Amino acid sequence: MSKTYKTYDLEFKKTLVSLYENGKSISDLSREYGINDSTIRPWIKKYGTIETSTGEVTTNDEIIKLRKRLQEVQQENEILKKAVAIFSKK
Repeated sequence: MSKTYKTYDLEFKKTLVSLYENGKSISDLSREYGINDSTIRPWIKKYGTIETSTGEVTTNDEIIKLRKRLQEVQQENEILKKAVAIFSKK
């Protein structure tokens, strides 16, 4: 027998994160919406806002995307450096 898991849409998750950031505790949200604490915590980590040292507000999800893009660009750079080295020998 397989377990069935309830899925929640993105808007609902972000709404709960917003309520948390505006002062509601995780346990209050858990009781009010009937969702386990361990389900809410990853949403807060993923969709919660982070204020940078420059005062800019971003999300953890955006930071992960930017890090992935940075890694791609660094790999492209290495490939281009090797290509320049090969073609400059000729």
